[in-house]
Amino acid sequence: MANEEKQEDAAPSVVIPEERPYPKGFRCGYIAVVGRPNVGKSTLINYLVGEKVSITSHKPQTTRDRVLGVLTRDNAQFVFVDTPGFQSKYKGGLIHHMNNVVRGVLSEVDVVFFVIDAIGWKKADEEVLRLIPRESTVILVLNKTDELKNREALLPLMAESMQKFPFAAIIPTSAKKGKQCEELLEEAKKYLPEDAPYYDPDLYTDKSPRFLVAETVREKAFRLLGDELPYGIAVTIDKWDETDKSAEIIATLLVDNERHRPIVIGEKGAKLREISRLARADVEKMLGKPVHLEVWVRVRRGWSDDIRALKTLGYE
Repeated sequence: MANEEKQEDAAPSVVIPEERPYPKGFRCGYIAVVGRPNVGKSTLINYLVGEKVSITSHKPQTTRDRVLGVLTRDNAQFVFVDTPGFQSKYKGGLIHHMNNVVRGVLSEVDVVFFVIDAIGWKKADEEVLRLIPRESTVILVLNKTDELKNREALLPLMAESMQKFPFAAIIPTSAKKGKQCEELLEEAKKYLPEDAPYYDPDLYTDKSPRFLVAETVREKAFRLLGDELPYGIAVTIDKWDETDKSAEIIATLLVDNERHRPIVIGEKGAKLREISRLARADVEKMLGKPVHLEVWVRVRRGWSDDIRALKTLGYE
């Protein structure tokens, strides 16, 4: 039974049959999406892939680990790597892990999408830019153009940007509205190597359903609690019973301080019930079946600075 459960939790297979025909000149490669916190990296990947593979919120550091999103076209496969926003202001075990993820990804990809706000450069943007080797193929993505009052300001920003780094291209976009995203893909494709797909064309992420459900619960907590939400929060999946017709899932929100527990629960359990309700709706769409989802809260002191706890929670 234990072996069966382990197989169910594993990420989908990524093996490609060698005999599958692909057109001559097919391109495939990895694209890292990097930038400071809260510039829209996850929103951009979700739009490009056409599926929700990475959670989003207005709170910085929503993404904590690398998340793969896969988009397969007739002549190319784009494998996007969503990364945590690089953080220099705060310290701790979790922050150290997230910054290491960014550094590791940069050494493994074919193209880098470096994302900043279209309103202009900030000091934190330049700190992230210094991490990128100058020999890397980097496309500067000026995101959130839908929020600009004067689009003419983009021209001097583009000129300023080329003085900072030899970008292969600069593409203004709005990930929220989907503007210029197709142009971004076409530009990236030029720099991908000619190769067969790395992943099955029907796959849109390498993450297991358990991971996606845990992230969905965490996203709803971020969105519902906003500034009240303590930074030290994580989600574990404690029970997963799934049949062809339904699923029963029990998740636990971990907080690292006793005083945070009532904040997450809310008056008479109202906030926790709403987190569960919102998450269940997304999970049912993801799994394509009715889901009974229970969400509990437990205190685990200092988990975000505990190396062993971080490994247990999947942050290795």
